[in-house]
Amino acid sequence: MPTLRFSRKTALLPVCLAASFAGSPLMAQEQLEEGAQSSAAEPVELQSVEITASADASADGLTQPYAGEQVARGGRVGILGNQDYMETPFTSTAYTSKLIQDQQARSVSDIVQNDPSVRVARGFGNMQELYVVRGFTLFSDDISYNGLYGLLPRQYVAAEFIERAEVFRGASAFLNGAAPGGSGVGGMINLVPKRAPNEPLTRLTVGAENGGQGSAAVDLGRRFGEEERFGLRLNAAKHAGETSVDNEDRTLDMFALGLDYQGDNFRLSADIGHQYHFIDAPRPSVSIATGIPLPSAPAAKDNFAQPWTFSKEMQTFGTVRGEYDFSDSVTGWLAVGARRGEEENRLANPTYVGADTTTAYRFDNRRKEEISTGEIGLRGRALTGQVSHQWVMSAATFRAEERNAFGGSAYDNLLAGSLDNPYDVPIPDLLPKNINGSFSDPNVIGRTSTQSLAIADTLGFMEDRLLVTLGARRQGIETKNYSAATGDRDSRINRYETTPVGGVLYKLTDDVSIYANYIEGLAKGDTAPWTTRRPDGTIEAVSNAGQTLAPHIAKQTEIGLKYDSINLGGSLAVFRTERPIGVVTDSVFREGGDQINRGIELLLFGEPASGIRLLGGVTLLDTELSDTNNGDYDGNHAIGVPKTQANVGGEWDVPGFAGLTLTSRVVYTGSQYTDIDNDREIPSWTRLDLGARYGMKVQDRDVTLRARLDNATGRDYWASTGGYPGSNYLVLGAPRTLSVSATVDF
Repeated sequence: MPTLRFSRKTALLPVCLAASFAGSPLMAQEQLEEGAQSSAAEPVELQSVEITASADASADGLTQPYAGEQVARGGRVGILGNQDYMETPFTSTAYTSKLIQDQQARSVSDIVQNDPSVRVARGFGNMQELYVVRGFTLFSDDISYNGLYGLLPRQYVAAEFIERAEVFRGASAFLNGAAPGGSGVGGMINLVPKRAPNEPLTRLTVGAENGGQGSAAVDLGRRFGEEERFGLRLNAAKHAGETSVDNEDRTLDMFALGLDYQGDNFRLSADIGHQYHFIDAPRPSVSIATGIPLPSAPAAKDNFAQPWTFSKEMQTFGTVRGEYDFSDSVTGWLAVGARRGEEENRLANPTYVGADTTTAYRFDNRRKEEISTGEIGLRGRALTGQVSHQWVMSAATFRAEERNAFGGSAYDNLLAGSLDNPYDVPIPDLLPKNINGSFSDPNVIGRTSTQSLAIADTLGFMEDRLLVTLGARRQGIETKNYSAATGDRDSRINRYETTPVGGVLYKLTDDVSIYANYIEGLAKGDTAPWTTRRPDGTIEAVSNAGQTLAPHIAKQTEIGLKYDSINLGGSLAVFRTERPIGVVTDSVFREGGDQINRGIELLLFGEPASGIRLLGGVTLLDTELSDTNNGDYDGNHAIGVPKTQANVGGEWDVPGFAGLTLTSRVVYTGSQYTDIDNDREIPSWTRLDLGARYGMKVQDRDVTLRARLDNATGRDYWASTGGYPGSNYLVLGAPRTLSVSATVDF
């Protein structure tokens, strides 16, 4: 493995990290003593609501929060179920609802900004959130919801849906099944839904941002019936107004209802969710013409979107999960879910061609999706001699149908524009010959289905100090592509593969575990984009646009160490992952070689001292392309993968000011190549986020005031490049943004 080194710019990290100080969530205090004046705004510690009811209909419920309550002691490890992080040969982090609320997170991207292995990018030619885990893309529509793929809104998931966000690092085809969207080789994200807590919950939160965005959210939880076995959790939220980006207006409406029943040997949960998300004049990503020097980042608040562009989606989903104990040692489960979604976009993403000049064309599309998915399984415990067993077997299925119509204005009569001095242009007409399908009734353009059977056993030796996990998943992926213009089928790919897993964990002491694993990833191939740009910057249609390459296998090996001192935990991992990549050559999208990512990953979390909490770490990545066409790019680095990523977040309960907490977070991202030739790269960047919160009692009600200042120094920077495999578009970092909120528990 090549030696990984910090660059010269990374030497600035200690200075940046010194700016990170600590403070902690507000804990609740007992009720005011009898006779005290309850109307006084008296500083107290607020009690956090502990969700002990199960979020996934399992007997054990959620894993317990770690010291500091920002992360949990573990989380879902695919079909293996909830695992303590010290007892699994993989690495993952479960971010808690306390962190989500205290940081005023708006979506998944705000939550994973805390993770040194994850960076946030954007989808190809749209406003979709996209996450880069260990240097590989994870599409937002490949996030799982309570263990099932495809149920969540595909472009943006509001934080109000989420009890916990679990980030699993590494390939996971065995543990979770293949991600249906074709991403997730470097890791996965599972979102855990909310459930009714043991105590009644009535919570109202109102908030605002400096651009004019306002929000209101309500969170209700109750338990009913004999022994309060029935639970209901209702969440609803409204966000509306202009963001901190000039002239960008965003509206979001969400609703979620979670139900559960806790029986003696039977548990049931169900969720219904709906989200409407509209962005008017969304600031687009920027492509760079071949051979043109990269432009400096414009002012972070500037918007070079055309006023007639927009992005709109509406998603509705539901899921039911049940679990039954056949005996004290054998449990079965069944889960099903479905989603129906609609999207509409009118975009004009610019290409920079030099001298502060951009070109663009209008692109419209209308997309509809229908998803259905399900899983059934058994898990149990057994003992053979001195060897313990935790075995599991499952079967899963997934079906998706996508309808899409799209069209563009003339590719040879592009719209002129500017990044530093943006100006409006009239909306051009769509060119009839560039329109594919009917916008009012889009044709089916793709069907994806997967089926799989999995079996595994975790064997415990030496009184479970040595744990060995062995398993395999037999999985089939079928993709069918159809012409958007005619609805006729263009291609069909059907592939079955067996993906194994092997993991070993040994507990050196009660505080230290060492582990190693080999695991494979399986995903459908990358999908060809609709257009590409010639070296002279002009637009050309990709001849096999919309077609999907054959499913591919990724291979990962990893060794590491885990630490737990009760108050401070962490892990150190060394890994290598390899996967095929797709590229456009001669206007055809095809397999173009392999991408190999090698890395070292350090994670830390906990409360090392009373009132001081830390969360963060460092990831060092070395990427290499191999077996590329004609060897042209062998040895080059992958697009959009920084060599260094570092996060340090701190919280500090201010002594002498009960209820006051100060917070900060430093995010460092190294430079990133923007092209496969490695001729150009965007510079590294460091962002400082600051915050504070204050808890008090007002007329016997818990009240929490929060403020967060993202990008406190007002840095103008390109946050990411690429995202979609083989693409080199740039995404401008968000401007300085002040968010404030007030939460009242009734």
